[in-house]
Amino acid sequence: MADGKRQPVVHTVTSAPSSPADDQDQRVRRYLTMMGIRVVCLGLLFVTDGWLRWAAIAGAVVLPYFAVVTANAVRPRQSGEIEPVSPHSVPGPPDTHRLEQ
Repeated sequence: MADGKRQPVVHTVTSAPSSPADDQDQRVRRYLTMMGIRVVCLGLLFVTDGWLRWAAIAGAVVLPYFAVVTANAVRPRQSGEIEPVSPHSVPGPPDTHRLEQ
């Protein structure tokens, strides 16, 4: 640096891994979606017949297993490093002009 002052290091958050809370929220949403589909399958048992009823029975029986398995599947934690932003990509102060009175 020409003026002898050190510029602060600015880090980008796009390279940071997602938080455990975000991961849990996604798993809960996925579980609730699958169980909602199961409720629809259970409802179809009373209003359909033939192959569609058998498909609804299969969905109502199999979906809880997959819902629990996917809800318990935690993504492996990445040892992601937060990368510093290059000084050339950091925007400077806005060009503003003072109004003279």
